[in-house]
Amino acid sequence: MNKPASQIYTQPLTKGRYWILLLGIILVGSNLRAPITSVGPLLSSIREDLGLSNLVAGSLTTVPLLAFALFSPFASKIAKKLGTEMTIFLALLVLTIGIGTRFLPGTSFLFIGTVLVGLAIAICNVLLPGLIKNNFPLQMGLMTGIYAVFMNVFGALGSGLSVPISSIGNVGWRGSLGVWGLLSCLAIIIWAFQLNKNQDIHSNVRKQPTKTKSIWKSPIAWKVTVFMGGQSFIFYTMMTWMPEIIQNNGYSTSESGWMLSLLQFAIIPITFIIPIIAGKLENQRVLAVFTAVLYFIGILGLLLGVFLPLSVIVIGIASGSAFGLSMMFFTLRTNDSQQASELSGMAQSIGYLLAALGPIVFGWLHDVTSGWSAPLIFLLLVMPIILLIAGLGAGKGSIEDKA
Repeated sequence: MNKPASQIYTQPLTKGRYWILLLGIILVGSNLRAPITSVGPLLSSIREDLGLSNLVAGSLTTVPLLAFALFSPFASKIAKKLGTEMTIFLALLVLTIGIGTRFLPGTSFLFIGTVLVGLAIAICNVLLPGLIKNNFPLQMGLMTGIYAVFMNVFGALGSGLSVPISSIGNVGWRGSLGVWGLLSCLAIIIWAFQLNKNQDIHSNVRKQPTKTKSIWKSPIAWKVTVFMGGQSFIFYTMMTWMPEIIQNNGYSTSESGWMLSLLQFAIIPITFIIPIIAGKLENQRVLAVFTAVLYFIGILGLLLGVFLPLSVIVIGIASGSAFGLSMMFFTLRTNDSQQASELSGMAQSIGYLLAALGPIVFGWLHDVTSGWSAPLIFLLLVMPIILLIAGLGAGKGSIEDKA
């Protein structure tokens, strides 16, 4: 069972440090999606300007996901050596450098910058749950919800504002991508206040008995990982292909774009609500059932082509619920901040690998069947069941429990 917070966290934050850390977490969360979501709407301009093929241009949205998968397992190891606050600070510096590198002329700099952006965001993605568990042991749901909301709000803004910004004067697509460096610079300034802390978030962990079991051997850790991977698979598949599915049902290109925005905005309130509810429940199995049922209803609506705006909203609510649950599983199923970071790294590594594969598998099914029915049936019959089974297993217990 998880240790009571009082046994692990002994130094509560002062009022001033509480607010500066909260602001820092908000700003870090705000930087975790916008540098990526701002690329998609600009792909046609980037392709034409640099003379890229559709395959090469499209890989700009896949590279960050692969970076998440490759670098996530190493984040907690780096934090163990350098300290979590310092590691996040360095990641923000790398993020800013990556955004700036994309502003330089040439295709090579564009891809180098994109890799750096993916690396930096992967590290912050992994370490934030552990940081929250250590500093806000009695408010984990609230704090998780807050940073998830800002992450998704700025992710939606990245998608919606990239083209209008590029149309201002001579800003162009490079300037539109580069403007997000202002947000990362602000995060660096605020996060710098965390570097004078005497106690790293892993210091309390070192006082605990040495763990004898690898997290990769934990059945519950694998269930959390499968849940994270399943929701990532569905979300990034929808982000890639849903506009074309909507257009296939008689909607215009503009209308399908608004549908995608509708999905993203439906995610925002639920990512705040679900972590708070999850943190108050003894186990989260009912929320896993709720999430799987909503995914089934929403995807069924897309398949049948009925009540499409409502179906999109339902998928958005399911996605927000699944993401919020995933983030909470990292803290609720672990006993200390280092375990939370390790579980986060494991789950996000495999999860984002599946996220990168999702659009490819879905598109392949469309190509071989010449329609959207087969891929949607696959998504309908397979993924909600996987999420339900994994969620029921991940919704209770500790990663140290035996199978």
